[in-house]
Amino acid sequence: MRVMVVGATGLIGGALVDALRAAGHDVVVGVRRVDAARVRWPGLRVVGVDFARDQTPADWVGRLQGIDALVNVVGLIREHGASSFEAVHVRAPRALFEACAQAGVRRVVQFSALGADAGARTGYHRSKRAADEALRALPLAATVVQPSLVFAPHGASAQWFLMLASLPLIPLPAGAGRVQPVHLDDVCEAVVRLLERPTPPDTLAVVGPRALALDEYLGVLRQGLGLGRARFVRVARALARRAAALGSHLPGSLLDRDTLSMLERGNTADPAPLTALLHRAPRDPSAFVPASLAPALRDRARLRWLLPVLRLALAAVWIVTALVSVGLYPVEASYALLARTGIAGAAAPLALYGAAALDLLLGLATLLARRRRWVYAASMALILGYTAIITIALPEFWLHPYGPVLKNLPLLAALWLLWELDRPETR
Repeated sequence: MRVMVVGATGLIGGALVDALRAAGHDVVVGVRRVDAARVRWPGLRVVGVDFARDQTPADWVGRLQGIDALVNVVGLIREHGASSFEAVHVRAPRALFEACAQAGVRRVVQFSALGADAGARTGYHRSKRAADEALRALPLAATVVQPSLVFAPHGASAQWFLMLASLPLIPLPAGAGRVQPVHLDDVCEAVVRLLERPTPPDTLAVVGPRALALDEYLGVLRQGLGLGRARFVRVARALARRAAALGSHLPGSLLDRDTLSMLERGNTADPAPLTALLHRAPRDPSAFVPASLAPALRDRARLRWLLPVLRLALAAVWIVTALVSVGLYPVEASYALLARTGIAGAAAPLALYGAAALDLLLGLATLLARRRRWVYAASMALILGYTAIITIALPEFWLHPYGPVLKNLPLLAALWLLWELDRPETR
């Protein structure tokens, strides 16, 4: 069977391409970043698609010639720019499904979500439901797949839950519903079996074998990581919603108003249809973290919160240093120290307040910059410069009982650690 997978460079889409190929199918990859897909899957036919732009059947019919089945895995968690829920979840899929009917595509699998039903409360769920209903109205052999939380060790949401599970004290929002996590391998196997089944179901909930309270799920993940017993602190619903509102404005944050609303609603369904399709029970969450990967996943999970703590501490050093320099420490005493380094007269205020401004800039950049490696390099250079000046002009500070210069060594080590490890995620 020739299967086109649109959204193939995402977590589920990429794994699904590999699973379909392993099952012997001829796969066509539909993606926005064509060059990256060709590098990942040399030899496969790659088709450029853009759901923010391709929104009429005419945009799709030519691309679907010779395609037997289509799987749509394109989705947004949060809107940005031209990529709105209406464009990506509704208009483009409707056009794509109509084109499938015109081009003679026999089978369609649409990835939706649990909660995309009449009770949908978020823009994400409502837009997914609109596309699902449009697909069901067409003369196609189609299945709407509704996964729960999908776990894969390298997946963004799974890493977020692993990070939470690794915290010494885990915040738990009050009112969180139950979840039914499913492993990515089971999701892919289910889709392969759906495409090969003579009479596919209209809708399939893809869920794990049991529903868990959020604290139970995090406790299971923590056990898999090889950590001790989980300890939780309940976060009042009002406070959780304020944090979600803040997260809505932070790039890359997985917590926002919609994800909190979905978490409060819950994410469960009957696992029996998936069990029947797979001819076995889906993988239990207790088996999500393989023993061979546990040490690496544990270290990565801890770094996801330890690195921000270290960034915050270093930012505080720079910002407080700036405030101290501009008046909390006696300015005349600062001028006296500068004079001993050869900076006096009109140059002294320029040096003092210029250095304070530079300290403040580095502190704010440590907190706010999207790409921080230049901040860490600049911080190390400045500390080395300060240290060299003090070593030459004020060498007695190396022997000061409070160690004001000696403490530059762990600061440099911390900045080096951040420079090596604190890099943006690649997608």
